[in-house]
Amino acid sequence: MPTILDVARRAGVSKSLVSMVTRGEGGVSEEKRRAILEAIDELDYRPNAMARGLVQRQTRILGVMISDLQNPFFGAVISGIQERAEERGFRVLITTGDRTPSVEESAMENLLELRVDGLILASPRVGDEAIAHAGRSVPVVVLNRDTNDDSSDSVTNDNIAGARLAVEHLVSFGHRRIAFIEGGVGAGARIRREGYLRAMRDFGLEEEIVTVEGRHTEEGGHQGAMELLKMRVLPTAVFASNDLCAIGAMTAFEEAGLSIPDDLSLVGYDNNRMAALRHISLTTIDQPGGDMGRSAVERLLERIDGDRTEPSHDVVSPSLVVRSTTGPPRFEAKA
Repeated sequence: MPTILDVARRAGVSKSLVSMVTRGEGGVSEEKRRAILEAIDELDYRPNAMARGLVQRQTRILGVMISDLQNPFFGAVISGIQERAEERGFRVLITTGDRTPSVEESAMENLLELRVDGLILASPRVGDEAIAHAGRSVPVVVLNRDTNDDSSDSVTNDNIAGARLAVEHLVSFGHRRIAFIEGGVGAGARIRREGYLRAMRDFGLEEEIVTVEGRHTEEGGHQGAMELLKMRVLPTAVFASNDLCAIGAMTAFEEAGLSIPDDLSLVGYDNNRMAALRHISLTTIDQPGGDMGRSAVERLLERIDGDRTEPSHDVVSPSLVVRSTTGPPRFEAKA
């Protein structure tokens, strides 16, 4: 592959002038700039970002580790990250941990070996020690999970408030027996469960609390719904820990001959792109993934630029998106 020296020889200039042009700097005459650009085009030269990073001690590359690429919610997160990073003159390297702590640690280490300037960890499942270890090398922002480490920042959604919105919406229709399908170890699952429990108690429905195990996958939602279908008295409404879980539950209920929302109302969480599909039309709690991604980049660049040393913990507010899966209960309970 052609090097910066090859470009300099072809253009008849110094290596430093080529470097200035490729970085978009001024101070180069129009004649020499034109000669350099022509040489770059003729040689099909691409600057070596890694080599430049070693010299400048900054690669202008942000590393992003997504725990679960199968969850559509993270598509919005990645779009927000890329949009803001590009605006600020940074590129993004994305990898996944496949929802496995050991794989996540390897993915993080690979990004650090590539000399990224900072890390965004989206819903990581690694332990706090691994996050703190990465934070000793580069600035770190943890997205969709709280962190108490002073070397890292966080951008989270108010899951307690979101769960309350879901329960409040169902109560407003007259539902009392509202079940919750849990999200296992998924991002925000534990706190959403706590939010559901708090809301049910606040509305005087503590005796109506029903929770079943699930996961933040369609399979997990289907399994949770199957557990509810075994009960002698069915709930009139179900709140699922995320949209994938809700869609899996919807499949199980419809397979059992139940009509949504006539026989049973259903609410998800995330407002991912699947929730808005016409044949699904899921009522859900929106957590703005794009905004969270953009905020994560801003917090990261504040650390990289040295504008801030104190930890920052942003909490974004969720909102209710009403679609076709919720309505008043036809019966108080169905045997």
